[in-house]
Amino acid sequence: MDDIEKLKKLTGESDSELLSLLLEDAKEFVLYYTNRTEIVTGLQKTVRDLAVIALNRMGTEGESGRSEGGESYSFENAPKHIYDVLDRYRLARIGGRTYETKKEPPERVSP
Repeated sequence: MDDIEKLKKLTGESDSELLSLLLEDAKEFVLYYTNRTEIVTGLQKTVRDLAVIALNRMGTEGESGRSEGGESYSFENAPKHIYDVLDRYRLARIGGRTYETKKEPPERVSP
């Protein structure tokens, strides 16, 4: 099951284009924040979580809180547990450069 199908199941949203856009934005944010060039396995769920958060916050952009019908809601940038995961995978910049381990292509074994 791909990420869009997972998001459809999690959210009940059926608009594949919207979910794809939210996933792409979340991926760009994660890559920028972690100084990486590709999403590693441990960050895939975080990308989906950020996309779900973005979907749930649609229509409340720019608000820090709201009160309706005696209920009060407050919004934070992203939950602390998201930043905890992102910080775990964040690469440090040394001398203005980031060093990331690149995957080596598998060696071909000839018969």
